[in-house]
Amino acid sequence: MSTWLRLTSRIHHLQAVAIPSQTLWPRTRSFAQRTQHVSTGVPARSDFFKNLDLHFKAMQDKAAAALPGSDWMPFEVTPGLPPERVDILIVGGGVVGWSIAYWLKRTKPRDALRVLVVEKDPTYSQASTVLSAGGIRQQFSLAENIQLSLASADFLKNINDHLGVLNEDPVDLQFNHSGYLFLASEKGAHIMEANYATQRHAGAKVKLLSPTQLKGMFPWINTDGVALASYGLENEGWFDPWTLLSAFRRKAMSMGVEQSFGEVKGFNHRVHSIESKEFGRLQIRRITHANVQMPNSMEIQPVECTVVVNAAGASSGAVAGMVGIGSDPQAMEGAGTPIPVQPRKRYIYVVHSPHGPGLDTPFLIDYSGVYFRREGLGGNYITGLSPEEVEEPDTTNLDVDHDFFQEKIWPHLAHRVPAFESLKVTSAWAGFYDYNTFDQNGLLGIHPQVRNMYFATGFSGHGLQQSPAIGRAMAELILEGGYQTLDLSALDVKRVLHEEPLLEENIV
Repeated sequence: MSTWLRLTSRIHHLQAVAIPSQTLWPRTRSFAQRTQHVSTGVPARSDFFKNLDLHFKAMQDKAAAALPGSDWMPFEVTPGLPPERVDILIVGGGVVGWSIAYWLKRTKPRDALRVLVVEKDPTYSQASTVLSAGGIRQQFSLAENIQLSLASADFLKNINDHLGVLNEDPVDLQFNHSGYLFLASEKGAHIMEANYATQRHAGAKVKLLSPTQLKGMFPWINTDGVALASYGLENEGWFDPWTLLSAFRRKAMSMGVEQSFGEVKGFNHRVHSIESKEFGRLQIRRITHANVQMPNSMEIQPVECTVVVNAAGASSGAVAGMVGIGSDPQAMEGAGTPIPVQPRKRYIYVVHSPHGPGLDTPFLIDYSGVYFRREGLGGNYITGLSPEEVEEPDTTNLDVDHDFFQEKIWPHLAHRVPAFESLKVTSAWAGFYDYNTFDQNGLLGIHPQVRNMYFATGFSGHGLQQSPAIGRAMAELILEGGYQTLDLSALDVKRVLHEEPLLEENIV
């Protein structure tokens, strides 16, 4: 018999025995049991081909052995393909997505729920999480944001109790507890006083300072133009964003969460009409599959799923549009509104000032909008400023505008801290906010047009610091049908459809 005929015979034999029938039925039962724990209650078919990649690999190895010296393979299987079926698919592998995955698996046992996180950027080189300034504060104007950050600060202070993994190094967030310091002019002092009352009522440890008290605590500050200051005494400061993301990811995967580096390019869904008291007759969609395209490949893998979580950050508006949100000509007024989340580019500059403020330096927010904080030791700091609406930079790239620092940031830095008259920019980077153009607050919950797509997006710069509490809240909403720990109903995505903004005054 020729070599080719022997090889063909082997392949046919492997195809016949690759998946023994007796291994299929136990998987059918276990998957059916798992889907009972998802609140939507939509049944899913059993995963007959979970181990298909392994069987193809075995076929490749045997085929290669039949042709010594040849690297020819009868099948080319794209590495890293996602599973064909999961219970919950999370779009977005940033810190919010991985926090949700962790809390889902913490709530349900390892085998009770199959969770997949899909991230399109395997290098995380453009991820909002790792390009942020890493701050955490409770100095917000809304009680919901204060409570989210308080709960998250407690989580971070005890992070190894939550995210520690057996036989792995402990998590070191490099959490610096130097606090936030907000400065207000005469025009904004009354807003700071109102925010202070809200913060204290919610349990935040904050102190108001007069210009004289401010100068006494921080002699390096020029108090010219400052009418009032607000200083966080506890649970505020900054930490390493990449460490938190990595810790959530490592822990979630140790608990059985699966990951796939690919991009969701669309959804398969069913449509039916219902009569809604809020919006009249609606065309309701239910997602059946997410179509995931693998990196550097034209191959698209459909993934059957019961629930989709849109935690895609700056891309979440576009992801929502893939299932028709905001583009349905038959939708009633309001229900056809797009998800108002867009990428907004922000620059962060690293500067060196040999005579700058010392170890007691807080995360300072000037009333001009310019901020800075210490970065390690040795006179290094990071600084930035959110541009005016008419000056928003191009979001098609992550190029840094160095003139922006010279013209918009440095004059305010040097005015507020005279030592910064002498400094040098040593590096810089740009990142994206998942900016909620409607009211700069997070969007949570199920969209009324898509009954199995949950949203956790639009945090406009404070998603990183609130991610531990957001993940827990979303897991409660998905698995229990409602919030159990913190009442975040005011952040429901439906407020956009009702045109009822929930404005946050303290956006940095």
